[in-house]
Amino acid sequence: MSEQPQYPQQPPQQPGYGYPQGGGPYGYPQQGQQPPGYPPPGGHPGAGGYPPPGGGYPGDPNAPYGYDPYGRPYSDKSKIVAGILQLFLGSFGVGRFYIGHVGLGLAQLFTCGGLGIWALVDGIILLTSNDKTDSDGRILRG
Repeated sequence: MSEQPQYPQQPPQQPGYGYPQGGGPYGYPQQGQQPPGYPPPGGHPGAGGYPPPGGGYPGDPNAPYGYDPYGRPYSDKSKIVAGILQLFLGSFGVGRFYIGHVGLGLAQLFTCGGLGIWALVDGIILLTSNDKTDSDGRILRG
């Protein structure tokens, strides 16, 4: 009668055999381990749209006028100045140049502000909208 080979209770835990480095069977992490690429237990600070512990919002520390109620930094540019410039000099794209949107300013300059219609509509939108941003992505102040 021949002896049967003895097999270990569990296969060796080696990467590449269904076991990540230090992992458990079938690729699941062992008790107390966190899978690679996952946030630490408790999540990232500010995850889920909530402010980080300790209050406040992370953002641009150079924001000159603080933050709006949604935690977005305010710009140093005014939407009223941008709208007025766009209404009176919009055929030259001046309002868009003022807030740093050079591409739109050039497009308005070369099309004469869409023969004035684009400039008029853009000026009204700049004056009435609450979520227009400058070239840095900061909300225009009122």
